[in-house]
Amino acid sequence: MQHPLQSGQVFTSLGCHFTYRVVGPCCRLFDREELPWPCCRLEWRGKEPSWRRVGRRFVPDMASRNAPSYCVEILGQSRSEGQFVLTLYWDKLPQPIKDWWYARSPLKPEEAWQNAMPYPSASELTEV
Repeated sequence: MQHPLQSGQVFTSLGCHFTYRVVGPCCRLFDREELPWPCCRLEWRGKEPSWRRVGRRFVPDMASRNAPSYCVEILGQSRSEGQFVLTLYWDKLPQPIKDWWYARSPLKPEEAWQNAMPYPSASELTEV
């Protein structure tokens, strides 16, 4: 299985201001505890206390569903320490890969990657 970007690969941002090193692919999760109020459902008809919340705390982020997310570290910046999650919104995932990337149950990755269109090489991603 091959992701669009490989672990250890170095690439630049679209504006060429930052250089990143890929640590690995990941799934961006949304923490429901960080909502301004605990929960809001139609059945409750208003704000609901967190101890009555139904469902999981961490859910896949719907905004980043169409694009791959990676754990990256910034290179060449003296004040930047640690790793963070970066979503490549400009790089859209083909449907079979998107189904695998955000699947609720584990799928066979070989099937998803075989049915998908090939990704451009790293040099094609960094060229403008």
